[in-house]
Amino acid sequence: MYGLGSWVTEQRRAFKAGTLKPWRADLLNEVGTIWPVADASFWKNLTAARDYYAAHGSLACPRGAVWDGVAVGQWIANLRKAGGLGSDPVRADTRRRALEAIDPDWNPRWPVEWRRHYAAARVLLGEEQGPAEVLPGVTVNGLDIGTWIHRQTDPDVWNTLLPEQSERLTALGLTLRSAPAAPAGKGAGAFERGIAALTQYAAPEGRVVVSRAHIEETPHGPVRLGTWMSNTRSRREKLTSEQLAALDVDWATAT
Repeated sequence: MYGLGSWVTEQRRAFKAGTLKPWRADLLNEVGTIWPVADASFWKNLTAARDYYAAHGSLACPRGAVWDGVAVGQWIANLRKAGGLGSDPVRADTRRRALEAIDPDWNPRWPVEWRRHYAAARVLLGEEQGPAEVLPGVTVNGLDIGTWIHRQTDPDVWNTLLPEQSERLTALGLTLRSAPAAPAGKGAGAFERGIAALTQYAAPEGRVVVSRAHIEETPHGPVRLGTWMSNTRSRREKLTSEQLAALDVDWATAT
């Protein structure tokens, strides 16, 4: 005769101690095992949370998410609050470890919304089997991951991320995009505006013969190109090597 009662007692003891394997707890839940009242609802919800993670790769659920009839989104949001795991430190630690066994980032230091998009990006790039260009508008689970990736790799956003966040993006094969050069005339200096005007002038003319009075109309306003060339020539020794390379003109032909 098998001592079923003793066996069930032992499972409950392991359950309370946090040593019962999750898959065993799931099986016992399926046959209607009664756990201590304080833990029963937690472990029932945890089973639904585990299934949610299997489908989405993250426990960063929207608050309104419902899975297997369980409001997992609101439930996990409540657990993230101060004291959400319970006042008993041992029980709270057991619950925390159970959640971390499913998703180590169930309660991240960064916004949950970021974690949700990251998980979707990981799924998408995993399907690509390596780095791939994801254009804005490409969605996963209703999330515009293309736009999100484009924004995360922008220097203004990337440089505000926590090290753990940028490390996760790098692991996906994503890298910081170079900051685009400022358009001439829009945040650019006088030299850059002059170069832009000179390039525009030289294109149709095929030469760099500019009268001193010439004014070049550009999309960003008029540039006194003749005066600019004369002034630039007079201070050529003060130009940087990059500026001299940008000029790349035969000054002898300029008038």
